[in-house]
Amino acid sequence: MKKLKITEMVRLTSEAFHRETKLPILVVLDDVRSMNNVGSIFRTADAFRLEGLVLCGITARPPHPDIHKTALGAEDSVSWRYATDSLEAVRQLREEGYQLLALEQAHGSQSLETFVTRPEGRYALILGNEVRGVRDEVMAEVTTSLEIPQLGTKHSLNVSVAAGIALWQLVLPLLPTLKR
Repeated sequence: MKKLKITEMVRLTSEAFHRETKLPILVVLDDVRSMNNVGSIFRTADAFRLEGLVLCGITARPPHPDIHKTALGAEDSVSWRYATDSLEAVRQLREEGYQLLALEQAHGSQSLETFVTRPEGRYALILGNEVRGVRDEVMAEVTTSLEIPQLGTKHSLNVSVAAGIALWQLVLPLLPTLKR
Protein backbone atom coordinates (compact mmCIF):
# COMPACT_ATOMS: atom_id res chain seq x y z
CA MET A 1 0.00 0.00 0.00
CA LYS A 2 1.31 3.44 -0.90
CA LYS A 3 -0.10 6.76 0.34
CA LEU A 4 -1.52 9.17 -2.19
CA LYS A 5 0.38 12.35 -2.91
CA ILE A 6 -1.55 15.59 -2.59
CA THR A 7 -1.27 16.00 -6.36
CA GLU A 8 -3.01 12.62 -6.80
CA MET A 9 -5.99 13.52 -4.62
CA VAL A 10 -8.97 14.93 -6.44
CA ARG A 11 -10.13 17.82 -4.27
CA LEU A 12 -12.37 20.77 -4.94
CA THR A 13 -10.95 24.25 -5.14
CA SER A 14 -12.45 26.72 -2.69
CA GLU A 15 -14.38 28.30 -5.56
CA ALA A 16 -15.75 24.94 -6.71
CA PHE A 17 -16.63 24.05 -3.11
CA HIS A 18 -18.86 27.14 -2.91
CA ARG A 19 -20.72 26.09 -6.09
CA GLU A 20 -21.28 22.45 -5.08
CA THR A 21 -24.41 21.12 -3.41
CA LYS A 22 -23.98 20.92 0.34
CA LEU A 23 -25.36 18.34 2.72
CA PRO A 24 -28.35 19.77 4.64
CA ILE A 25 -26.51 19.95 7.96
CA LEU A 26 -25.52 23.01 9.94
CA VAL A 27 -23.33 22.89 13.04
CA VAL A 28 -24.26 25.27 15.85
CA LEU A 29 -21.46 26.05 18.31
CA ASP A 30 -22.94 27.16 21.64
CA ASP A 31 -20.19 29.05 23.53
CA VAL A 32 -17.30 26.86 22.37
CA ARG A 33 -14.31 28.55 23.94
CA SER A 34 -11.30 26.89 22.26
CA MET A 35 -10.31 28.40 18.94
CA ASN A 36 -8.51 25.15 18.09
CA ASN A 37 -11.81 23.29 18.52
CA VAL A 38 -13.58 25.87 16.36
CA GLY A 39 -10.94 25.49 13.64
CA SER A 40 -11.11 21.72 13.78
CA ILE A 41 -14.89 21.81 13.38
CA PHE A 42 -14.54 24.13 10.38
CA ARG A 43 -12.19 21.59 8.82
CA THR A 44 -14.60 18.72 9.50
CA ALA A 45 -17.48 20.75 8.02
CA ASP A 46 -15.38 21.26 4.89
CA ALA A 47 -14.50 17.55 4.68
CA PHE A 48 -18.18 16.58 4.78
CA ARG A 49 -19.31 19.50 2.57
CA LEU A 50 -21.80 20.72 5.16
CA GLU A 51 -24.12 23.66 4.68
CA GLY A 52 -22.20 25.68 7.27
CA LEU A 53 -21.68 26.73 10.87
CA VAL A 54 -23.50 29.05 13.24
CA LEU A 55 -21.07 30.46 15.80
CA CYS A 56 -22.85 31.63 18.95
CA GLY A 57 -22.03 33.62 22.06
CA ILE A 58 -18.37 33.52 23.09
CA THR A 59 -17.44 31.20 20.22
CA ALA A 60 -14.54 32.82 18.37
CA ARG A 61 -14.96 33.88 14.77
CA PRO A 62 -12.59 34.01 11.82
CA PRO A 63 -10.29 35.51 10.91
CA HIS A 64 -7.99 34.47 13.75
CA PRO A 65 -4.59 32.71 13.63
CA ASP A 66 -5.62 30.16 16.28
CA ILE A 67 -8.70 29.15 14.26
CA HIS A 68 -6.65 29.02 11.06
CA LYS A 69 -4.05 26.80 12.79
CA THR A 70 -6.49 23.86 12.83
CA ALA A 71 -8.93 24.91 10.09
CA LEU A 72 -6.12 25.15 7.52
CA GLY A 73 -8.22 27.43 5.30
CA ALA A 74 -11.59 25.72 5.83
CA GLU A 75 -12.75 28.93 7.46
CA ASP A 76 -12.67 30.39 3.94
CA SER A 77 -14.54 27.55 2.22
CA VAL A 78 -17.24 26.80 4.81
CA SER A 79 -20.11 29.28 5.12
CA TRP A 80 -20.64 30.59 8.62
CA ARG A 81 -22.60 33.21 10.48
CA TYR A 82 -22.52 34.63 13.96
CA ALA A 83 -25.38 34.87 16.45
CA THR A 84 -24.97 36.56 19.81
CA ASP A 85 -27.50 34.23 21.42
CA SER A 86 -27.66 30.50 20.67
CA LEU A 87 -31.25 30.27 21.93
CA GLU A 88 -32.43 32.81 19.37
CA ALA A 89 -30.30 31.10 16.70
CA VAL A 90 -31.85 27.65 17.24
CA ARG A 91 -35.35 29.08 17.35
CA GLN A 92 -34.68 30.75 14.00
CA LEU A 93 -33.31 27.49 12.60
CA ARG A 94 -36.46 25.66 13.70
CA GLU A 95 -38.55 28.29 11.85
CA GLU A 96 -36.39 27.63 8.78
CA GLY A 97 -37.29 23.94 8.95
CA TYR A 98 -34.24 22.44 10.64
CA GLN A 99 -34.51 19.51 13.01
CA LEU A 100 -32.57 20.56 16.11
CA LEU A 101 -30.16 17.87 17.31
CA ALA A 102 -28.13 18.42 20.47
CA LEU A 103 -25.05 16.29 20.97
CA GLU A 104 -25.46 15.91 24.70
CA GLN A 105 -25.92 13.38 27.48
CA ALA A 106 -29.47 13.95 28.65
CA HIS A 107 -32.52 12.12 29.94
CA GLY A 108 -34.12 10.51 26.91
CA SER A 109 -31.07 10.87 24.65
CA GLN A 110 -31.02 8.70 21.55
CA SER A 111 -27.89 6.68 20.93
CA LEU A 112 -26.13 8.22 17.94
CA GLU A 113 -25.93 5.04 15.87
CA THR A 114 -29.71 4.63 15.91
CA PHE A 115 -30.44 8.05 14.39
CA VAL A 116 -30.81 8.10 10.59
CA THR A 117 -30.67 11.29 8.56
CA ARG A 118 -32.90 11.51 5.51
CA PRO A 119 -32.02 13.34 2.27
CA GLU A 120 -35.21 15.42 2.47
CA GLY A 121 -34.43 16.55 6.04
CA ARG A 122 -32.55 19.60 7.30
CA TYR A 123 -30.50 19.22 10.44
CA ALA A 124 -28.79 21.53 12.92
CA LEU A 125 -26.29 19.73 15.16
CA ILE A 126 -25.78 21.74 18.34
CA LEU A 127 -22.48 21.37 20.19
CA GLY A 128 -21.91 22.96 23.57
CA ASN A 129 -19.23 24.54 25.68
CA GLU A 130 -16.30 22.30 26.59
CA VAL A 131 -17.17 22.40 30.31
CA ARG A 132 -20.90 23.11 30.59
CA GLY A 133 -22.17 21.49 27.37
CA VAL A 134 -25.24 22.77 25.55
CA ARG A 135 -27.07 25.43 27.55
CA ASP A 136 -30.22 24.24 29.38
CA GLU A 137 -32.39 26.82 27.57
CA VAL A 138 -31.18 25.48 24.23
CA MET A 139 -31.72 21.87 25.34
CA ALA A 140 -35.35 22.76 26.03
CA GLU A 141 -35.74 23.64 22.31
CA VAL A 142 -34.12 20.62 20.67
CA THR A 143 -35.98 17.97 18.73
CA THR A 144 -33.61 15.17 19.70
CA SER A 145 -30.62 14.76 21.97
CA LEU A 146 -28.03 12.43 20.51
CA GLU A 147 -25.48 10.65 22.66
CA ILE A 148 -22.25 8.95 21.62
CA PRO A 149 -21.92 5.62 23.42
CA GLN A 150 -18.83 5.64 25.64
CA LEU A 151 -17.32 2.56 27.19
CA GLY A 152 -14.46 3.94 29.27
CA THR A 153 -14.15 5.82 32.55
CA LYS A 154 -14.47 9.37 31.21
CA HIS A 155 -17.84 11.05 30.84
CA SER A 156 -17.19 13.11 27.74
CA LEU A 157 -15.16 13.58 24.58
CA ASN A 158 -13.39 16.67 23.28
CA VAL A 159 -15.99 18.73 21.40
CA SER A 160 -14.16 18.61 18.08
CA VAL A 161 -13.66 14.83 18.36
CA ALA A 162 -17.33 14.38 19.27
CA ALA A 163 -18.29 16.58 16.32
CA GLY A 164 -16.31 14.39 13.92
CA ILE A 165 -17.88 11.19 15.23
CA ALA A 166 -21.42 12.59 15.17
CA LEU A 167 -21.07 14.22 11.78
CA TRP A 168 -19.76 11.03 10.19
CA GLN A 169 -22.80 9.16 11.51
CA LEU A 170 -25.16 11.89 10.24
CA VAL A 171 -23.44 12.18 6.86
CA LEU A 172 -23.14 8.46 6.10
CA PRO A 173 -26.76 7.93 4.92
CA LEU A 174 -26.53 11.11 2.80
CA LEU A 175 -23.34 10.27 0.90
CA PRO A 176 -25.17 8.63 -2.03
CA THR A 177 -26.95 11.95 -2.66
CA LEU A 178 -23.70 13.79 -3.41
CA LYS A 179 -21.58 13.57 -6.50
CA ARG A 180 -17.95 13.05 -5.66
